[in-house]
Parts: sequence; C-alpha cells; structure tokens
Amino acid sequence: MVDNGDWCEVLPVADLLVRGARRHPDRDLIVFPDSRYTYADVLERATHVARGLLALGIRRGDHIGLLAPNGIEFIEAFFGAALIGGVIVPLNARHKASEIGYIVANADLAALLTVSDDRAYVDFVDVLHEALPSLAETEADAGMHIPEAPLLRGAVLLQGEGKRGFIGRSTLDRLAETVSPEEVDQVRRRVRVREAAAILYTSGTTANPKGCVLTHEALTRGPVERAGKRLVTDDRHISWAGGPLFHIAALSPLIGAMGAGGTYVTDVYFEPGRALALMKRERPTTVWPWFPAMMQSLMDHPSFDAAALDSLRYMFLIGPRVLIEQVQRTFPTAELVAACGMTETAGIYALSERSDTITDRSGTQGKAAPGIELRIVDPDTGAEQPRGTPGEMLVRAYCVTEGYYKDPVKTAAAIDGDGWFHTGDLYSRTETDCLVFHGRLKDMLKVGGENVAAIEVEAFLCEHPSVKTAAVIGRPDERLDEVPVAFIEIREGHSIEPHELIEFCQGKIARYKIPRAVHLVQPDGWPMSATKINKRALAERLPAIESSVGALQ
Repeated sequence: MVDNGDWCEVLPVADLLVRGARRHPDRDLIVFPDSRYTYADVLERATHVARGLLALGIRRGDHIGLLAPNGIEFIEAFFGAALIGGVIVPLNARHKASEIGYIVANADLAALLTVSDDRAYVDFVDVLHEALPSLAETEADAGMHIPEAPLLRGAVLLQGEGKRGFIGRSTLDRLAETVSPEEVDQVRRRVRVREAAAILYTSGTTANPKGCVLTHEALTRGPVERAGKRLVTDDRHISWAGGPLFHIAALSPLIGAMGAGGTYVTDVYFEPGRALALMKRERPTTVWPWFPAMMQSLMDHPSFDAAALDSLRYMFLIGPRVLIEQVQRTFPTAELVAACGMTETAGIYALSERSDTITDRSGTQGKAAPGIELRIVDPDTGAEQPRGTPGEMLVRAYCVTEGYYKDPVKTAAAIDGDGWFHTGDLYSRTETDCLVFHGRLKDMLKVGGENVAAIEVEAFLCEHPSVKTAAVIGRPDERLDEVPVAFIEIREGHSIEPHELIEFCQGKIARYKIPRAVHLVQPDGWPMSATKINKRALAERLPAIESSVGALQ
C-alpha cells in the first residue's frame, strides 16, 4: 500500500465550536483569571448572540463589526456571528476614533457589537460616538440611519445599557428569545469553507488600513492542523496567549486550541505578573509570547519562576538570537518554535521543524508549513533567487487572503495571475531550507508586533498647519523591535517645537504609531533619491543626530 501521508479536515469556524461542544461539552474552552467557560457554555452563549443577530435582521454574508477587549463578550460575539454565516470584522481596540470611523465605513458593516463598562480604561461607546457622530444622535429603536455608515442596521451592547444609539444587552437578550436555536443551526449548515469568514484590517502602504478578506478554510485549517499534529503533548493541549484577540497572532491560537479539543488561556489585558500567575495556575503546554517585549517583561518580573512553568512544551517567539538562546537555556525542555506569518496569510505560513537545531531556531524563521508554497524572487525581475540571496517572499496557499476588501487595485498589485501573494518582505534561504528575514520591501514599520505604515503617520502629521513635509522611519528598539521617528520640515512663517507635534498625536492616532522623536529638517536638508526623500539616508543619519541633540522620548 502506498503511504499517502497525512490528510486535512477543514471545517467552518462555527462548526469547530459545535464539534467541540458535542465531543467534550464540560471541558474548559476559554479561561480568564476570574472566570472559565466550557465548550457547552460558549456554544450556548454564542447561539444566544446569533439568535439576537437574526432577530435584528442580520443575515448570512452580512459584515459584523466587533470592538471589545479579550473577554467572554468577544468570544460569544465572534462565534455568534460565525454561527449565522456572518463576516466578522474585529476592530483594533487600540485604534482611535478616526481610524475606527474609516474601517466602519469601508467594511460596510451591517451590525456593530461592542461593550460599555464605566470602570474600563477606554469607553468604546465614547470612541464610537466620536467616530460616528450621527450615532450619538440616534435612538436605537427609531430606525437606524447613520450617514457615516449607511449600511449599518444595528449597534449593540454585549455588556451595558442606556447608551445613545445602542441596543442594550437586555434588549438583545429579549430579541434572541424570538428566534429558535434550530433556525441558527439551519443557517450554520449552509456555510461553505471557501466563503468569507472575517475581514481583518492591517496597515498598508496607503494612508488607511486594508481589509484582508479571509475564508473559513484560511482561518481554521492551519491552526487546527498545527495544534493537533505539530504541537502534540501527552496531556491536553492548553494554549496561553497574552495578545488581543482582534490580532491574528492571538486569534489563530484560539482557533487551534478549539480544533484540538484544548483550552485557551488569556486575560482582558497583558500584565506580566497576572500572566505568570495565570500560567502557573493553568499549566499551559504551549505559549505564544511572540515578540521580545512580552517575553522580556515576563522574564524580568519579580515573580518569574521558570520551575513553576515546567508544563511548557512549545514556545512561539520571534526575536534576536541572544534572546532566543537565553529563553532556551531558561526552558531547556521546551521547544522554541520559530515562525513567520502575516494577516494576509491568516497568520503562520512557515515554522521550524522538530529536527531544526537551536542555531536554526534562533537565526531563522522556519520552513514552509504543510500545504503552503513559497518562492523567493528578485523583486525587479521576478527571477528565482539562489540560496543565500535575499528576495521578495511570495506565498501561494489555502491561507492567502482573497484580496483587500473594496480595493481591486491593491489586490491586483499583491496577488498575481498565478495566485502568488507578494508579501513585500525580504527573505533568503539557508542550505537547510530555513528562511532568514532581511527586512521589509514595503515602507512599513513593525512596532511591538503591530504593522505601522509610515505614510499613514506622515499623512496625519501633515494635517498640522505648521508641517510642510514629514518622513517617518523606524528606529531599532530592543523591546518593540522598532519605533517610529519623524523628520519634519516646517512651513515658512510657522514655528513649532518637536514635543508639540508629539502632543498633537496624543489621543488621535494609536499610541504605538506616535513618533518617539521628532527631528526638524531645513528645506534644503533632505537627502533625496531622484524626486523622493531617501529614507535609508535618514536612517543612517539618525544615530549621529540623536547622539548630538538627544531624542525626545
């Protein structure tokens, strides 16, 4: 008999939950520091939200926005939308009103789900009222008409009551009772794996974020295969991740844990002491700190005790070699898994193998994951690059985005006629087929795991009446990988201090996008490459500038 190797099973997002609730209803699916919910609990709550959405007139294929921190409300809404074949649009809770407003309009939302808690650090209702001023003037039960979001038919509080323009939780619960669970089940069974499941927005090379359309197969197939076949342990799969669930780096581990019949452990926000206490109590087998800032803060915390985390078998971490080697020494029985991925590929498209050496794991980003094709090509000619020579990474696979929502031009530029997605990232291959990252072809910064388009920050800075020209580059940062730094030319007749421009950004764009330093440039002081500012030359100047005048932090 021919050994045909492995096979895959692909399910729609909601079916993973239904299957888990049937197979192990009383097993914990999601655990927070102060609460825990079984598979049966989550399915019941998600079905209740799904019934409420159907009662509001939301149908299969409609786009449903979700603005909430990690919590049971996020979970029940995400899977409630999936149960009726809705296309979920998670909104970045770190975005400011202007960014939220753009996404709500661009995504053609039919429903908007959020939470209201007077004790919370950020009141999302206030943010949404600022983003959609007409919402604050609307009676929730008077027939919604929001000029800023003309397709929006309902705004719902998953937690809270009495907010202008929003249906409170008690009203949603009452509406849900008018729709039977059987109706939800009928709709769920019509969903196909190649239908859109989500639109995840990511910063691009334009002034506004781009909506990556991801299918059910893209969201579920890779995470479920990895959790069930690559991250195998003698015990039940238990994942911890400290990141926000609106980000693919946290959402994928949740879906994987569910597919493997496991448990996902997280918190409303990341704080190293709380995270360590939670991990010590719940004993995860796999952890996803992903980025140096999170990993370093865990290891530097006074309560850190590696012996108390002896349940760990796999750790996903990207960072400098010295950190990887330090973590490996600290957790000698755990496998450090190197990987690379992006929102447009629904997360991971390459990861290290069990046989890879620690040298490979600390200096490379793994190999193509099963079912995924990779090419490294000369970005100018498209020719295949030899080993050791950097080129643009191209990906072709089931996980690649269907395109950028309502943007055929950018979609055509990113996905060629043969189905290859052009990542804009520079990689090379070693002799052992491991991938080495060499930076971004696109003008993009990576700040603590978040994509930041330089032009997005530049466009905002230029809104200040004193700013004539802005150029943003990344400054290397041990904790966040890199942080934005701005070079500014002031308009003639105006004057402004660097700290005033930083203050101008506060509260208007996401904190991680705000320049950590601003340096003034004279009109004839720009390094130019043909007709464009030469940002590489700016980066070369930066150390001397900051050592002489000091950076405004």
